[in-house]
Amino acid sequence: MKPIPVAAATLALLFWMSSAAAQQARLIKSHEDFGDYRVVYSVFNSDFIQPDIAQKYQLVRAKDRAFVNVTVVKKEGGTHGLSAEMSGSATNLIQQSRPLKFTEIREGDAVYYLAALRFEDEETLTFNVDVSLPNGKKETVTFRRKLDRP
Repeated sequence: MKPIPVAAATLALLFWMSSAAAQQARLIKSHEDFGDYRVVYSVFNSDFIQPDIAQKYQLVRAKDRAFVNVTVVKKEGGTHGLSAEMSGSATNLIQQSRPLKFTEIREGDAVYYLAALRFEDEETLTFNVDVSLPNGKKETVTFRRKLDRP
């Protein structure tokens, strides 16, 4: 009868560990705070952009393309993006680096920056984005994402 309680305890421990790992996986950081400013960033497949928007801003949509999206807002009550300057790079796991060229997008009061890049399916990239904040300070945001083709 001893093997049953040990098996049950082992099974319970495995469920708890997988639940803890799933909780941690859901917490993907998407911003950094620098004084009064927040830099918000994301990476998404180019297919998420509507065809009419892509045409308007001459953005290429393809299965092997993604966009890095970065915006700067006031940390307290900031709902609209602010003008900033930025540059950056994306580096894969074997340290191959490619530059990111950001384009400013303005839609009404919103200001954000997009940089297009090509990627391999299931490629993990580390992004380093240098941001010149509206107050003149320069900061760097570093994050990692795994990109998958739709």
